[in-house]
Amino acid sequence: MTVTKGESGREGTDGEGDPRGGGEDVPADGYVPSQRRRERERYKRARAHRATAVAALSTLVTGAVLYLVVVGAPGWPRTKETFFDGQYAREALPKVLEGLWLNVRLLLVCGAAVLVLGMLIAVARTLRGPVFFPLRVLAAAYTDFFRGLPLIINLMIVVLGVPALRLQGVTVDPVLLGGTALTLTYSAYVAEVFRAGIESVHPSQRAAARSLGLSNRQALRFVVLPQAVRRQVPPLLNDLVSLQKDTGLVSIGGAIDAVRAADIIVGRSLNYTPYIVAGLVFVALTIPMTRFTDWVTARMDRQRAQGGTT
Repeated sequence: MTVTKGESGREGTDGEGDPRGGGEDVPADGYVPSQRRRERERYKRARAHRATAVAALSTLVTGAVLYLVVVGAPGWPRTKETFFDGQYAREALPKVLEGLWLNVRLLLVCGAAVLVLGMLIAVARTLRGPVFFPLRVLAAAYTDFFRGLPLIINLMIVVLGVPALRLQGVTVDPVLLGGTALTLTYSAYVAEVFRAGIESVHPSQRAAARSLGLSNRQALRFVVLPQAVRRQVPPLLNDLVSLQKDTGLVSIGGAIDAVRAADIIVGRSLNYTPYIVAGLVFVALTIPMTRFTDWVTARMDRQRAQGGTT
C-alpha cells in the first residue's frame, strides 16, 4: 500500500515524495543528500557567486582607473589622433586582412615543416652508438646555432643574403625565403621540445619493446615517439603560437603580409593607426589558439593526475 503526504503534513510512501519530509522528488537511484551536504553545496554556490561579483567589480574599477589615467594624460589628444583614428582604421582593415591570408598560409606550411624537421633533428640527437656520433654532433650544432641566432638576423641573412649570391635555380621570392628562415629557427626550438619528450620516456619502455622482439627503430616508432609526442603537445602548441606571430617578420623582405600592408598605409599617411589594426588582428588570431593550448594543457594535467596518461 502507498501512503501520500497530505496537506496535514503527514509523510507518505507513494514513491514520489521525500521520505525525509523535504517534499522533494527522490532520485531514480534512491539517493537523497543529507541536510548538511545540501547546506554545504549552497554555501559553495554562494561563495562562488560572491567571488564572481568581486572579480567583476574589481575589473571594472581597474578598467575605469586605467581609462582615466590614459585619457587624462597631457598628450592623449595627439596620441588619439595619431594611433586611434577611425578613418585610417577603416581604410587599413580590408588591406590588413588581405595581407593576413599570407601569414596564415605561412603558419600552415612552416608549421608542418617545423614539426617534421624538428622531429628528425630530435631523433638524430637521441640515436645511440658511436657510428651515429657525427650525426649527433651536427644535430646539436644546428640547434645551438639557430637557437642562439636572433630570428630577425636570420631573416635578414636568408631574405637579403641568398638573392645576393645569384645562385642558379635558387628562388629570390621573399615569401619562400622568409618561410625558410622561420623554419630553420623554429625547427631548432621544436627539436629540443621533441628531444625532451623522448628522453622523458623511461628506458624500461624501450627495453620492454626490445624484449617483445621489436627492433630499435620499431621501438622508437611505436613505443617511444607516441609517448614523447603526447607529453609535449602543450609546449609544441606554444611554439606554434609564437610562429603565428613571427610570420609578420617576413615583411622585412618586401612580402605583402598584414604588417607590410599596414606599413604601406603608414608611409603614405604618416598615421600609425594601421599598426594598431594589424596588431589587433594578430591578437584576435592568436587568442583562440592560446585558449586551445590552455585547454589541452589542463586536460592533460587532469588525465595525468587521474592516471589516464603517462
